[in-house]
Amino acid sequence: MVVANGGDGSTVFYDGTTLSVVQTAKTSGDADNVRYDPKAGRVYVGYGDGALGSFDPDGKPLGDIKLAGHPESFQLESAGPRIFVNVPSAGHVAVVDRDKRIVSATWRVSAAGANYPMGLDEADGRLFLGCRRPAKLLVYDTRSGTLVTAVDIVGDTDDLFYDSAKKRLYVIGGEGFITVLEQQDADHYRQLQKLPTSGGARTGLFVPELGKLFLAVPHRGNQRAEIRVYNAGA
Repeated sequence: MVVANGGDGSTVFYDGTTLSVVQTAKTSGDADNVRYDPKAGRVYVGYGDGALGSFDPDGKPLGDIKLAGHPESFQLESAGPRIFVNVPSAGHVAVVDRDKRIVSATWRVSAAGANYPMGLDEADGRLFLGCRRPAKLLVYDTRSGTLVTAVDIVGDTDDLFYDSAKKRLYVIGGEGFITVLEQQDADHYRQLQKLPTSGGARTGLFVPELGKLFLAVPHRGNQRAEIRVYNAGA
């Protein structure tokens, strides 16, 4: 189990059985999203003013990949070497070759700004960017790097998930809603639901094996801190 800590920039590697600390790796600060590449046995952590750090499962550093700004959400394709990285301060998606450890391309994000969360439909070659200014879902073709379409979503989005089994997107926003979108085909999307949640609730986890979406609701006013569980349904 790997936990990134934004406060001190540490990334802590735990034994999954005993939960004892195996290693604590230090970065320059603001350690953020974490992804695991099971084929290569590597852990990637976005951090600092612009880098993806790579580690082995025991926390040994394997080198950094420099970026033009702080990385937000990123996704690893399984059938190739690319990592797609949201770099909102630079206004682009960085396409990283994780074998060569270089940025091989950048895709400009101009239809909306503040591209934070990201999802990937690898089978159809579609990359999903959740943007805050304005509140839009941008859909990119991963083969050409071009924008396919833009769809209205909840405001202040910070997490989104693609449900490949049901062809749906769950977009979570601090505005207090979850936008549920149906993927009619690779180029067309329509809103199915706008589920009310709670103000500031913008962090979640979709577990496809369970068909459930878990939402972290913060304590605000009379609203207590809690985890809400949503069933993806039929």
